[in-house]
Amino acid sequence: MRGKVTFVGAGMTGSTMAQLAAQRGHADVVLVDIVEGLAAGKALDIQEAAPWAATSARITGTTEWSESSGSDVVVVTSGVPRRPGMTREDLLGTNAGIVRSVVGQAVEHSPDAVFVIFANPMDAMCHVALQASGLPAARIVGQGGMLDSARYRTFIALETGASPRDVAAWVLGGHTEATMVPVVSNATVGGVPLTQLLPPERVRAVVERTTRGGAEIVGLLKSGSAFTAPAFSTIEMVEAILLDEKRVLPACALLQGQYGVEGGYVGVPVLLGAGGVEEIYEIPLAADEAAAMREAGDAVKELVAATPQA
Repeated sequence: MRGKVTFVGAGMTGSTMAQLAAQRGHADVVLVDIVEGLAAGKALDIQEAAPWAATSARITGTTEWSESSGSDVVVVTSGVPRRPGMTREDLLGTNAGIVRSVVGQAVEHSPDAVFVIFANPMDAMCHVALQASGLPAARIVGQGGMLDSARYRTFIALETGASPRDVAAWVLGGHTEATMVPVVSNATVGGVPLTQLLPPERVRAVVERTTRGGAEIVGLLKSGSAFTAPAFSTIEMVEAILLDEKRVLPACALLQGQYGVEGGYVGVPVLLGAGGVEEIYEIPLAADEAAAMREAGDAVKELVAATPQA
């Protein structure tokens, strides 16, 4: 029996996630958006690809939350990007209101779901979702580390000439340029330490490109932002939960003392399965990396403190 996954927000990111989930065929897919016809049109387009996509999954697009009932996983992509003249507090307030609303409605229809938060600022929105849902922290997990780690691994592969599949590297910490922590101390290519393969200046260049990964794409596109890599990164998390795969992945979880962070959502290695975040792993870090993790925790707590309450 197939599971059920709901994607909230039918923009480029949400609809690409829905397409990938439908192609993999492990779950029926629901795409929810408040814009009349948007989710329905995109879902129908994906559904009509089924004969050639070799999938029997059912894809539904709707404005009605009842269609999402009984979802195993709910992915929240809805929210607005920061626009000219909009302050950080404006963005926080607007997206917090959206996330608070959609999570509240989603949990009413899918009380047993695990929620994957994609809306930005993602770290703070995890706190909003936790409060709005009333669920255990293990069932609210943020996506950021997956995307940032994918970029890090890609840039390492491009720099070394190796396959991305052989690169093992993590980006922990926050999901912003100032707070993400690309971990150099345990990054490897086929088991060989990155620091043996590249001189320090090239390692620094890779780290800097990773922290600017999202901005680089925005600059090239001129309008809009990345959606393909974010979608693939999120679907790996969805499948880990849906299939109870017990994957060890970099994701945003609520820390209670780990890495010196108390009560903040920060990107860390987690064991991801049907229960959501089933374990948080505290790995050895270099002194500067450990300090950066604490700074990321402080930064997200400052964001949470600045987030308007309901």
